[in-house]
Amino acid sequence: MNEARLSAEVIDRDAAAALMAPLTDLVLRAGAAILAVNRQVMKIDGKTDGSPVTEADLAADRIIADGLARLVPGLPALSEERVQLAKPLYDGSFFLIDPLDGTKEFVAGRDEFTVNLALVSNGTPLLGIIGAPALGLIWRGLVGRGAERLTTQTGSVAKPIHTRPLPPRGEPWIAAVSRSHGDSRTEAFIAARPGAVRAKLGSAVKFGRVAEGKADIYPRLAPTCEWDVAAGYAIVTAAGGKITDAQGADLQFGKGGAGFIVPEFIAWGDPGVACGDPGAAR
Repeated sequence: MNEARLSAEVIDRDAAAALMAPLTDLVLRAGAAILAVNRQVMKIDGKTDGSPVTEADLAADRIIADGLARLVPGLPALSEERVQLAKPLYDGSFFLIDPLDGTKEFVAGRDEFTVNLALVSNGTPLLGIIGAPALGLIWRGLVGRGAERLTTQTGSVAKPIHTRPLPPRGEPWIAAVSRSHGDSRTEAFIAARPGAVRAKLGSAVKFGRVAEGKADIYPRLAPTCEWDVAAGYAIVTAAGGKITDAQGADLQFGKGGAGFIVPEFIAWGDPGVACGDPGAAR
């Protein structure tokens, strides 16, 4: 691997492809560290925003931070657990990490929590990896090179995945929705599409289901954070889908918005219908 090239300010698609395997290994190792934590006796603290953070979040973050520093020394890495160290604007390439997405699911004893790792270049996620360690799954994708799902409990067998066309009018379609974070605008968006079937899921698993064609759309019309979205953005896009805001505009990452907030987004499995009815999202 050409270290000078990977350490450059902007990582291109070929260099990103060379990083996919070692980055996947980091996500696997972070997931194993999370599973090693005893949820019955672990320490749980509260952040300033009221969300929980556990020793599992911090263990996964250490593994990823150390691994990235070895793989691509000098390239910025923005993690949810180290956001106080962030130095926006990120105009070139940087890593965007949520070491344990779905902490509430994890604390509650459920299996729908993930490790999210994205490589962002020029404000747009280029590579994404989402690991769901308790489910034995990894979704990963490189924009322009496709996406795949790995079943880690059977020897990391990789299977290409693709989003699916939205079902014809009159046939039910599946909307992935949050198990823990509901909001009125998202509910109104779904209600405006009669026949929609809600699939309640935790964490970034929702992006994986859209990318592999098991859900048609994932709307979240309430604020979330860039590290919750970036890996899924890359994977859904690589799998043939599209992610926009409610008006159909592209999202930008690492540009220094207050708190690195994403005000809203919609993950569309079928890019041909993306924001075909934006008024329903209002």
